[in-house]
Amino acid sequence: MTDATPDQIAGAAANGRLDRLRAGLKRRHARETRFKWYGRLAIAAAMLFLAVLLVRIVEQGHTAFYTHTVTVPVFMDPARVDRAYPQGSNFEQLAAEQQLARMGIADDAAGTKAAQMKRLFSSELKFVAADLVAKRSEVIGETVPLAVPLSDDADLYLKGEISRETPEDQRRLTDQQIAWLDKMKADGVIGSHFNTALFTNGDSTQPELAGVLGAVVGSALMLMVTALIAIPLGVGAAIWLEEFAPKNKLTDIIEVNINNLAAVPSIVYGLLGLALFINWMHLPRASPIVGGLVLALMALPTLVIATRSALKAVPPSIREAALAMGASKTQTVFSHVLPLAMPGVMTGAIISMAHALGETAPLLLIGMVSFVPGVPHAIDQPVGALPSLIYIWENASERAFHERTAAAIIVLLVFMIIMNAAAIILRRRFERRW
Repeated sequence: MTDATPDQIAGAAANGRLDRLRAGLKRRHARETRFKWYGRLAIAAAMLFLAVLLVRIVEQGHTAFYTHTVTVPVFMDPARVDRAYPQGSNFEQLAAEQQLARMGIADDAAGTKAAQMKRLFSSELKFVAADLVAKRSEVIGETVPLAVPLSDDADLYLKGEISRETPEDQRRLTDQQIAWLDKMKADGVIGSHFNTALFTNGDSTQPELAGVLGAVVGSALMLMVTALIAIPLGVGAAIWLEEFAPKNKLTDIIEVNINNLAAVPSIVYGLLGLALFINWMHLPRASPIVGGLVLALMALPTLVIATRSALKAVPPSIREAALAMGASKTQTVFSHVLPLAMPGVMTGAIISMAHALGETAPLLLIGMVSFVPGVPHAIDQPVGALPSLIYIWENASERAFHERTAAAIIVLLVFMIIMNAAAIILRRRFERRW
């Protein structure tokens, strides 16, 4: 047995260190690979949850975008239609009786079958008929076709949401009514079409007549008020704090409070709006001006923080070069710093407005949970908003409102996408300009 030479010992030690370095490098590469896969899995999980959410919303709400209409010829019986006051005539009963007669069905003395047939028609029938008679009184004594929506239950049956396999005592349509619907559909009396009423009507107590137009207009008016108040105040406050305010205890307290306000629950802003704007200032309850003011208060902290971050990201050399060329502090900020920070400011505005658009709790506290059937035309009129409308419809007892809840969510998402797209286009224009 021979002893190892010093060179051999040194070579073995070097090989050992090299092996350890290679093993350590391999472990680092393995950790890096695992971290990359963790990131990919996180993104995949987020995309999966988002896809499931969107698919579920579309699956539940796509049926609200089409509806069924029944076209029934109605003889305007002069003995039963009041020429002077057509709104007082029972057009629904008239149409139901005549439809039964056309189908060869005899009613009993109590009119039970006519009452069941009448429940298949929307209450819109009486308004359509009364409006026709009021405009053209010469139709009295004639037979005129009336195209009106079906009732919500009849519409749900034709969409497959109500099954005839369900026991009769567990559904709102009787077997006889289902048979009548099948026969009328086979005869071509019932047809389906795009539900324009969903986008042209305001809210209604009848699901088949309810629409989102009033809520869309209300949300737009509130966002207009919010943007006009929050963006100038938020950007101005951020510029003062970042560029002009002295660094002392007062500004430190202001900064801490702004950061704290960004984390305050939105319902607290609703309570503040109720106490300040409605109870103290006596502004109109459930109006866009009150909703816009509340949402502006809620959006201000986010906008201030985002704008300050954008201003901080501008290199100090920009300020130093402008001041060296003789520009004043104000000229430096508004002519050089702010334009370069504008993309970040626009991002903050997008985030704060999108946050305000989807808020529900503060709107409920200022009265936007009430039923508002019309479409607002001013910022001091009672309105609804898309988030509060979604809340109201989801809590409604009628089953047909639930599909319209999902449809309203889709409209809200599209509204938000359009708003964000417009803001992003403006941001890119600023980026190309500067």
